Amino acid sequence: MNKYYTRACNFYYGKISKKYIKEKKAIPLNGNPLISFDKIEIISRKGGKIIDIKDRNKISKNLNTKIDKDLKNLKKKKTFKKLNLSNTPILMGIVNLTPDSFSDGGKYNNIILAKKHINNLLSYGAKIIDVGGESTRPGANDINLTKEWNRIKLVLQFLKSKKCNISLDTRKSLIMEKASKLKIDLINDVSGLNYDQDTVQFLKKTKKPFVIHHMKGTPKNMQLKPSYKNVLLDIYDFFEAKLKYLRKQGIKHNNIVLDPGIGFGKNMKHNITLLKNISIFHSLGFPIMLGLSRKRFIKDISKENDTKDRIGGTVSSCIQAHLQGVQILRVHDVKEINQAFKVFKELQN
Repeated sequence: MNKYYTRACNFYYGKISKKYIKEKKAIPLNGNPLISFDKIEIISRKGGKIIDIKDRNKISKNLNTKIDKDLKNLKKKKTFKKLNLSNTPILMGIVNLTPDSFSDGGKYNNIILAKKHINNLLSYGAKIIDVGGESTRPGANDINLTKEWNRIKLVLQFLKSKKCNISLDTRKSLIMEKASKLKIDLINDVSGLNYDQDTVQFLKKTKKPFVIHHMKGTPKNMQLKPSYKNVLLDIYDFFEAKLKYLRKQGIKHNNIVLDPGIGFGKNMKHNITLLKNISIFHSLGFPIMLGLSRKRFIKDISKENDTKDRIGGTVSSCIQAHLQGVQILRVHDVKEINQAFKVFKELQN
């Protein structure tokens, strides 16, 4: 039996979006009148077909039942603890307190440099600060708990007084436990909650908001010829199964973010497929986060036009994600990305 998936497509923005919603020609995405759609792609592992919303009567009753369920999630206004999802994109500023992260390793791994960096990120418009003490770049080795905690503890203490959401980038439940005694608003575990068997129980006990991140393999081996039957649908199925599992484990709240994990066990073709079709994940009913900043796929596409910080490629891919309704963008260059969106939105309106 075929399994079908629903992807919102053919989007409208700003005043045109509001106009078409009022005229009932388009449906608001995530309850946001500034972005709407009037077509959906019905996808299976055998192919896909784009249909106009008004032509749904031409498809089978059983398939319409599935589409109705997905449309409910697509239309539903998303809410998230301490985050305003009606004003997107929300920028998550990256603070890597490591000597070996793929782009900025060693730049902020002492408390003076880290404090200055955090103050800059906040002044530039970051609403979330993501703090990590372990590199998860391709080929990275695990580090022990003590070393990871010693890298981040002073920065977390500093962040307690800041008016921002604090995200903890770790795979270890004991790091989560230690950090939660300070101030943590979001758990960002790139392993998809798979690295540490105690993580799910920690999340159940504390009711902390968290990210479900997709990564194939481990940082050490994830880029060694990653393969999928269908990268888009395989990752959708991963999220669906993980959500079902978490509900069975007793996690009932909806403060959950989905991150398909660009560059985490994906080659260039996988990454491009995900970015072109990222709106499929809205039908799962949760906000989407993407980490596009300075990623290898930008180099793979731009080739001789690659640059050190890959600002151009980061900006263009972030705008592409925004145009499909992605709510949270994890970036290094908050000032430049915020500038790009201010200009883009003004010109768009």
